[in-house]
Amino acid sequence: MISGWKRRRKIWKSIPRKARKAERKTKAEIIPWNVSEVHTFVQGMSGDRLYAPLLLSLMGLRPAEVVALRWSDIDLTNDTLTVANTRTMMGNETVVEKDTKSMAGERILPLPIPVKDALKKFKDLQAAEKMTLGTGYLDSGYMCVNAVGEVHTTRQLRTRAYKLMEESALRRVQLYDARASCFTYLANNGVPDHLWHDGRGTPTSRPPSVGM
Repeated sequence: MISGWKRRRKIWKSIPRKARKAERKTKAEIIPWNVSEVHTFVQGMSGDRLYAPLLLSLMGLRPAEVVALRWSDIDLTNDTLTVANTRTMMGNETVVEKDTKSMAGERILPLPIPVKDALKKFKDLQAAEKMTLGTGYLDSGYMCVNAVGEVHTTRQLRTRAYKLMEESALRRVQLYDARASCFTYLANNGVPDHLWHDGRGTPTSRPPSVGM
């Protein structure tokens, strides 16, 4: 007598491979956050140390791009940031830094005022921590670092994001998938269209200069 598990497996194997792949994709598909959920997340994480890096994730930067950003990539005078590198994990310990996957992946994005303000506060916090620790502070030049200057990994960034989602009773999603709702949220909060139109996390041409 065939067990229930074997029967299900037999039926599953009888389904064409292409149809099985389509079914798995449908099951795995997660609906991105809506504007209300983005608002809840932004409000809930506003006091968190990683507020600025997580805002960048909501703008469409992938975790590997966020943790690879250096302060030299961020122009707080002209309100832009340059995405040129990624930092990924190989196994559980090895960090690999490299150029973006393609020339099109290298892009200059405008900084909406709320994101710029969050970055300025984060930079000031790091300056104060460096002054307090002195030689004990690891001055790596990276933006996404902990209280002693160590660079966060993509795993650490995701873990913190998921913890904040849990604390705000939100569905677990990948933050960069919520970018469309994030830009609607920014527009609803007074950010001019031209400041975020080219920052949707896909390869774009150089955005218009802020202040033109």
